[in-house]
Amino acid sequence: MQKNYPDPNFYQDIPPQSQNHQPGFEYEMNPKPIFEHSLYNKTHRLNQKVAIITGGDSGIGRAVSVAFAIEGASVVIVYYNENQDAIDTKEIIEKNSGVCTLIKGDLSEEKFCIDVIDKTIKQFNHLDILVNNAAYQCSQNDITQIDAKQLERTFKINVFAPFYLIKAAMPHFKAGSSIINTTSVTAYKGSETLLDYSSTKGALTSLTRSLSKGLAPKGIRVNAVAPGPIWTPFIPSTSVADQIPQFGKDTPMGRPGQPVELAGAYVYLASDDASYVSGQTIHVNGGDIVNG
Repeated sequence: MQKNYPDPNFYQDIPPQSQNHQPGFEYEMNPKPIFEHSLYNKTHRLNQKVAIITGGDSGIGRAVSVAFAIEGASVVIVYYNENQDAIDTKEIIEKNSGVCTLIKGDLSEEKFCIDVIDKTIKQFNHLDILVNNAAYQCSQNDITQIDAKQLERTFKINVFAPFYLIKAAMPHFKAGSSIINTTSVTAYKGSETLLDYSSTKGALTSLTRSLSKGLAPKGIRVNAVAPGPIWTPFIPSTSVADQIPQFGKDTPMGRPGQPVELAGAYVYLASDDASYVSGQTIHVNGGDIVNG
């Protein structure tokens, strides 16, 4: 059963586990990631806004999708092939009287990215928030193990797709619109086993900073959230099973984060509360100081 935060059993040991497919499936995880806040106070900060959230079916994306819907936004979830996770998230949002649309496809293709924007505008007539959260990673112990196919796919999904989506969305953005990119602590600390992934997150951080300068005169804000070790389907689908129990324990807080612990950062950046914030990155990483 989904545990809400805060909960006395919120922080629990994670047993060894793995999934032999990418992206991973949230419904197969043990324990299930926590994506809801039991004491969440609706403030309607996103009323009448329309938000696209890539990878919004599970993990951090699910937490953000649910939080946005609670705050009043109509949510468009873009996902790859995680059908059950996507359906579950849609049902969760709709049980809370929210509006959710699912769009399935491969973000590495520019045409699909354009279609996502077109379908959103056709249904809702406007777009206010774009969250580039979907990502791909494949752990390798050495750079010689990263072949061209892996390198290309990692960059297509993690860098090209956000670029395609932002470009297609630009004609529909207006003053007050918000773009939020999910980067990573690995962009700042590096990762010896995630060389290509870390590189893409560094590129996305630079895109965030550069684009914010160009869009500031139009009143469009561009920011990022950099997660640390968060318990999402990424982890069992890309890690060695026996290493899972130690996941996140090397942070100052001594534990992995839960998706719900990031949702508030995205709500803040999407809302008018952050009207004077652009080109910035919020680090949600369990206490690591990364000077960036």
